[in-house]
Amino acid sequence: MSLSLPPPIALYVTLENAGDTDTLFECFAPNAIVRDEGRTYEGLAAITAWKAETKRKYHHTVTPLEVASQQGKTVLKARLTGDFPGSPVTVNFDFVLEAGKILSLEIHA
Repeated sequence: MSLSLPPPIALYVTLENAGDTDTLFECFAPNAIVRDEGRTYEGLAAITAWKAETKRKYHHTVTPLEVASQQGKTVLKARLTGDFPGSPVTVNFDFVLEAGKILSLEIHA
C-alpha cells in the first residue's frame, strides 16, 4: 500500500485482501456497525459472518486509491475487484475510528 492509512484501516484492507475473517476483531470495536448493500450488521459476530459471506460470494480485493478526512470520518476511495457484475468498481469506505478501532464502516458508490 502506497497510501498512509490509519492502522485499523490498513489492517482491515490487509485482512480483506487475505480473506482472513477470523481476526477481524483486531480492527473492529466490539460494538461496531457496518452498512453495506442496503443492510446493517451490528457487533463482531454479525460483521464476521457478513465478511465471510461476501468473500465467499465475490472473491474480491480492495485497492486503496485515496484517503481523506471528511466530517469526522476517514474516507477511503478504493477499487473493488471481484466476481460481480461491473467489476472493477470504485467505492468509498467511510470509517469512523475510535480508540484505535473501527467503530463504524459504510461502503457505498
